[in-house]
Amino acid sequence: MKKMSLRARVLTGAVAAAALGAGTFGAMSANAAAPAAAPATTVRADTANRNLQQSTHLTVDAATKAAQAALDAAEKENQRVAVSVVDRNGNTILTLRGDGSGPQAYESAEKKAYTAVSWNAPTSELAGRLAQAPNLKDIPGTLFLAGGAPVQVKGAPVAGIGVAGAPSGDLDEKFARAGVAALAK
Repeated sequence: MKKMSLRARVLTGAVAAAALGAGTFGAMSANAAAPAAAPATTVRADTANRNLQQSTHLTVDAATKAAQAALDAAEKENQRVAVSVVDRNGNTILTLRGDGSGPQAYESAEKKAYTAVSWNAPTSELAGRLAQAPNLKDIPGTLFLAGGAPVQVKGAPVAGIGVAGAPSGDLDEKFARAGVAALAK
């Protein structure tokens, strides 16, 4: 097999990326324009089937309610923060950047939420674990600073709320807990 020059490899990669992007855009455009077809048959989950697992996820409305409650709690104390809510898999559902929050707050809030749901514990507790296992901080996407709180159902994590931007992690976590508490109402 003949070895390709750097220029040929870059051009080949660019063409492949453009083709993939065009195909994805076309598929998304087609999906947005055409109504969804009705399913041919109804599939029923067999609860006796041990190959299936049921999980609980926050709705967008619930995530918005929690994030807004955290943001409101911060604003009552004149703090400018960002709030992020992630699902059980660590995917961001939404992030709200409060007026005047710093540029680092957005990403830090997402990482705190991700860390809280990943370990099903407040990030203030997790920060203490770094003394025994300092390499935890090297896990991509995590941030072991106070300000993240898990959302639990029957003790299992279903989401995480992260807050960043207040002058202390204790305040960030207080506001994250306000978001969790709003879901219980």
